[in-house]
Amino acid sequence: MATEHQQGAPSVVDRYYTRWYKTDLKSKPCEDQCVLQHSNRICVITLAESHPILQNGRQIKSINYQISANCSRLQNKVSGKSKRGGQFLTELAPLCRITCTDGEEYTVFSCIRGRLLEVNEDILTNPSLLQEKPSTEGYIAVVLPKFEESKSVTQGLLTQTEYEDILSKRRSTNPEPC
Repeated sequence: MATEHQQGAPSVVDRYYTRWYKTDLKSKPCEDQCVLQHSNRICVITLAESHPILQNGRQIKSINYQISANCSRLQNKVSGKSKRGGQFLTELAPLCRITCTDGEEYTVFSCIRGRLLEVNEDILTNPSLLQEKPSTEGYIAVVLPKFEESKSVTQGLLTQTEYEDILSKRRSTNPEPC
């Protein structure tokens, strides 16, 4: 059985992306997300390892990119080299809603400002990718920050070390996982 990366060699994600984290989104404990920022400034939005969807053997019932009556992330169309036409997102723009079989519903947010380049339609037909490979094939969306904001887009996000510190604080104050 293959793992996400072989022992010793860094994974593609570890080699080419910087991990940034947003914890407790919208004041909801443990609803953490990860932003994988490539050196070309493209950002991949994923669930952080600590997100409740990835804990306790939860099962995903459905994933919905329909944000409101007039807004579906699936309708996003970009074209050309400058990626014109993509929906513009703010940090708290919802990307999708994920419903688990236990009735819990989670909203995944953009975490950064930028243009929506694509959503991962593969997770609609194979939701287990979200849980089995959250930082690769199970990503949520790809967002391109404005060029002039590409350096500042990660302000307000946590580094891997800061995120790990928060996780260890959570474990020490609450032995029950989120």
